[in-house]
Amino acid sequence: MKLTMIAVASTVFALSLSVHAEDMPGMKMDGMEGMQMEQETKQAQVANAEGTIKAIDSTKHTVTISHGAVPAVQWPPMTMAFTVTEDQMAGLMIGDRVSFSFRIEGGKVAIVSIKK
Repeated sequence: MKLTMIAVASTVFALSLSVHAEDMPGMKMDGMEGMQMEQETKQAQVANAEGTIKAIDSTKHTVTISHGAVPAVQWPPMTMAFTVTEDQMAGLMIGDRVSFSFRIEGGKVAIVSIKK
């Protein structure tokens, strides 16, 4: 009987602790939006990399570059397409070794500057 009472009391106590955080004074769960905004701010930063041009698509305004690791955005080495302006594409050729800066915004990666 004593063990049953202890078990019941423990269960009641555990259930009383399982209230939602928003029901507890001083325990607010807001601020998650700020975390996402902070991530977007980080992504909007400019990162630098070096690589080799593998493809140029003047219709889509993209340059595909095989680049090394980019610690600033925690990327491993990879080959990917970057958005470029017509001015940035001028003079670039497949096989060119380039140094470039890029920005990540809204899920898109755009070249800020590119040099052979």
